[in-house]
Amino acid sequence: MAKKAKGKMDQLKGKAKEAAGKATGNDRMQAEGQTDQIKGKAQEMAGEAEERARGMKDSMRGKGK
Repeated sequence: MAKKAKGKMDQLKGKAKEAAGKATGNDRMQAEGQTDQIKGKAQEMAGEAEERARGMKDSMRGKGK
């Protein structure tokens, strides 16, 4: 769950950075914010995949019931 939460935080940070870049006319900051959002989304998806894999592993052992 740590990867998933960190991914969400990176997305929020990226949105803030992108908004600050737009407000100040700083194209580089805006682009960095967009990149942070993409990285955060990828990290969140990786965390979700790990959770699903863990759930499948537990259900195969009979722990999911």
